[in-house]
Amino acid sequence: MVVGMRVLFASLASVGHTYPLIPLAIAARDAGYEVHFAAGEDVHAPLAANGLRPFRPADSFYEMYAEDLEPELARLRPDLVVHEWGLPGAAIAAHRAGIPGIWHGFGRLFPEGIGLELPTKNAEAPGRPHIDICPPSLQDKDFLAAEDRLEMRPLPYSAPAALPAWVSRRDSTPLIYLTLGTAFGTPELLIAAIEGLATLNARVVVAAGRVRPEQLGDLPGNVTVQTWVSQADLLPHIDAVVHHGGSGTTLGALAVGAPQLILPQGADQFANADAISSAGAGLRLLPDEVSANAVAEHARKLLPQQGQAGYGDAARAIAEEIARMPSPDEVARRLPEYAKRG
Repeated sequence: MVVGMRVLFASLASVGHTYPLIPLAIAARDAGYEVHFAAGEDVHAPLAANGLRPFRPADSFYEMYAEDLEPELARLRPDLVVHEWGLPGAAIAAHRAGIPGIWHGFGRLFPEGIGLELPTKNAEAPGRPHIDICPPSLQDKDFLAAEDRLEMRPLPYSAPAALPAWVSRRDSTPLIYLTLGTAFGTPELLIAAIEGLATLNARVVVAAGRVRPEQLGDLPGNVTVQTWVSQADLLPHIDAVVHHGGSGTTLGALAVGAPQLILPQGADQFANADAISSAGAGLRLLPDEVSANAVAEHARKLLPQQGQAGYGDAARAIAEEIARMPSPDEVARRLPEYAKRG
């Protein structure tokens, strides 16, 4: 333990950007560091529930700029700032204040052109190391070769939500998890996916996200829809995941060795779908390829005893790779090394 060490975490105010940081923030808290978390109020509830001292800098709601954080750095005087890839302003503010900082990834390094600045090209805060939660076999090869990385095992975090009671006591019927995330799902896409998956000999749990359940109409008997699912609790029970390709769901499915069918819609989802498909751990359907029949045909290939074992084998191999990565507790114990840089 480093007595009196103070660590500030900072993220965009969204599940996809905040939740990947929570395991390390909790580990840092458990290591005896004083932890604070800068983010918009939409994500304060889970942060406060874990004792991570959330606050909103200036008038930031989702985005956060260097000018928003600079007064808070002067107030808190942290020894280290952990800033996620979507928040270059936090890296710049820490650099200007002479405070050591470390990027925290949320998956595979995202490509250019998705609306986020590449952290590897941030000229105002150059040379900062990265906490990398992507298994090396899936990570961008140029990023692996060129950047100062500290590997950390991705651990799924979810706000508590009750699972259907039958999930933990189900029979041998395969279980499919369907989610389109919180930003890109539409009723039309979700309905098409449900119609296709309902034809399989499987149970389907749907996290409707931004789509209201009543927009989905009458549901088949083997489909259960909830607005929100505790993904971290559900994933160990599932046999396949059909989803949008968000980094959190992609890594969560890999961590439990579940093959996945990705229906990418935007952001980094197309790159994630390409990586999973290339690794043999799943399949993808591009937007103009999606139909109920196509979803059924592709998902069937992923199911145990119904499909092709190779997808599950590849997913389980990556799960073993993830299990060998350092835990958040191990990484937290190394944070003082990074606080001494700069």
